[in-house]
Amino acid sequence: MFPMSVKPSQRVSVVDVINPQSANAVQTTGWIDASKFHNYMAVLMVGALGASATVDAKIQQATSSGGAGAKDIAGKAVTQLTKVGTDDNKQVLINLKQDDLDMNNGFKFFQLSMTPAVAACLIGAAVLGFDPRYDFATDNDATTVDEVVG
Repeated sequence: MFPMSVKPSQRVSVVDVINPQSANAVQTTGWIDASKFHNYMAVLMVGALGASATVDAKIQQATSSGGAGAKDIAGKAVTQLTKVGTDDNKQVLINLKQDDLDMNNGFKFFQLSMTPAVAACLIGAAVLGFDPRYDFATDNDATTVDEVVG
């Protein structure tokens, strides 16, 4: 347990992202090493969805940082977001624990996948790592994290 004097940025890291964009095809994070944090959370965001558009998202696991043996993780897919379902400008959270991966069979990497379909959609996501196994969370920030203030 971290003491109360520890900054939030020392407990939580941005480990990878899907940069905000207008997309009409699958977008993924890189493969993330699940052994660095106790828990993870993907924060998915959609803006205006195109006419009749849908957005699906899921977390997959693999045995290497190159995606070897990739397969879906059961229970880690969102309910489809749709234009018809008035899902414009919404967020979805997916929680992930290391135990959710098939670690006994060598699956220690995961990625977030978002798939807009039918029409272009504004999407973006951040995968956060919580409670690092070693050192401070900021030691494991994605290279895209430009600055931590305070």
